[in-house]
Amino acid sequence: MSDLHIRCATLSDIDTVLRFWREAAEGTSISDDHDGVARLIARDPEALLLAERDGLLTGTVIAGFDGWRCSAYRLAVHPDHRRQGIATALLEAVEQRFAALGGRRVDAMVLEANEQAHHTWDAAGYRREDHWRRWVKPLAG
Repeated sequence: MSDLHIRCATLSDIDTVLRFWREAAEGTSISDDHDGVARLIARDPEALLLAERDGLLTGTVIAGFDGWRCSAYRLAVHPDHRRQGIATALLEAVEQRFAALGGRRVDAMVLEANEQAHHTWDAAGYRREDHWRRWVKPLAG
């Protein structure tokens, strides 16, 4: 894994990240557009982590911290680069970030139907909490 480089995204990475998510991420988010990612980076420049190998984007994760909760979103690894430890490396970087910020627990958003992801999160020590459900309401926009 020494050839894997993890860094924070910059505004110049947005279009590459959006293309990557269309190919590598499961599902879409209401914020999967240039403005949404730009707002994330502007608000917290260290939240969007990118894994690169030989200058090629191979994985992403969003490590959001609001001062109360540590939340992981958009963990994605390119299909051609899966099962090489990239997700593990990204999750280690997420956990290091949260620990440095004083976080106490990581909450991860994982699609119910994405069973492959369930195995990834489980292998990293995360456990599903069935007594919680996500409630959402899109804002007019």
